[in-house]
Amino acid sequence: MPSSASHFGPVVQIAYLVHDLQSAVAHWSGRMGVGPFYAIEHISFGPQYFRGAPLKLDMSVAIAQWGELQIELLVQHDSSASIYTEFAARHGEGLQHIGVMTDSVERHLERLRPLEIEPIQWGETAAGMRFAYVNTDLHPGAMIELIESGPAVEAFFAMVRKGAGAWDGTRPLRRLT
Repeated sequence: MPSSASHFGPVVQIAYLVHDLQSAVAHWSGRMGVGPFYAIEHISFGPQYFRGAPLKLDMSVAIAQWGELQIELLVQHDSSASIYTEFAARHGEGLQHIGVMTDSVERHLERLRPLEIEPIQWGETAAGMRFAYVNTDLHPGAMIELIESGPAVEAFFAMVRKGAGAWDGTRPLRRLT
C-alpha cells in the first residue's frame, strides 16, 4: 500500500521490453549474475484492454529475482497495438515499466483518477492475476504497473524468490507450462 507521501507502494519489479528473450536472459544471467529466469511463453490472458478497446496479445515473459527486486524481460510476438508496440516504436528495447503491488487495482485506480493518472492497458491473466499499466511515462521514465496481490501472484513471486536463493548458476532459463 502506498505511504502518505507516495501515490504508489514500493517498487517490486523492473521490466524490460526485449526483442530476443533468450539473449536477454543470457545477458542478465551471464553478465549480471541474476537468475534463474522463469519463462511463461505465450501467456494466456483473460479480458484485457488497451486504450479502452479489447486486446488480444501474444507475449512471453521471463522473470528472476535480484535481491528484493524482480527483473522481468518481456517480448511481444505479434503486432497488436499495445503499450509494448508503442514503446518499441519510440525506444526499441529498454526499461518499459516499473511494477508496484496493490491490494486492489480498481480501488488504486480510483485514488489516482483525481491526479489524472489513468490506465492505458489493463486486464488479467487466465490465472486471474489482475494488473493495470498507468500513464506515468509522460515525463521521461517508465510506465507504472499496478500488480494486484492475491494467492496466484504471491505463490509465483515466492517461487521466483526461492529459486534465486538456491540458484547455482546452472539452467538460467526455466520454462513453465
